[in-house]
Amino acid sequence: MSQKDRLLKQLHAARGYSTKLLADFDSAESWTHQLHEGSNHALWFVGHMGTTDNFMLSLVRPEWSETNEQYGSLFGLGSQPSANIEDYPPVEQVLGFMQDRREKLLATLESMDIQQLEAETPEGAPAFMPDNASVFETAVWHEGLHSGQLSLLRRSLGFEPLV
Repeated sequence: MSQKDRLLKQLHAARGYSTKLLADFDSAESWTHQLHEGSNHALWFVGHMGTTDNFMLSLVRPEWSETNEQYGSLFGLGSQPSANIEDYPPVEQVLGFMQDRREKLLATLESMDIQQLEAETPEGAPAFMPDNASVFETAVWHEGLHSGQLSLLRRSLGFEPLV
């Protein structure tokens, strides 16, 4: 299996698991439920995944990256989740953003050859993303980190475990 095929498989698996975790969130209370004040909630997770994929697009295919200051302040690195659903755009809109950004990230990866995957990321990219392939690797582990938080939220709401 090629590096690109492995990355595609892992990105699909990570998002598939997250999608299954999100399936039970169906009320404003569940979407913004926090384990403690200021902690991440499911709606923040969704916006954060979209915002992160959008940032990664800015590194590997900048013309597909979107400037969205509202989402950056609500869901970007260092943002502080609010328990008030009214502080956020509609859930369906944020879910659509997450889906669109992942589709663009996957399409970008699918279009790359080995030389493009090995190419250095632009100046200003985080040191742990030295080349384009590492951007996609980061997307996998980053989603896994936050889906663990999402799993805890689900269990605290009384949802059955997936496994």
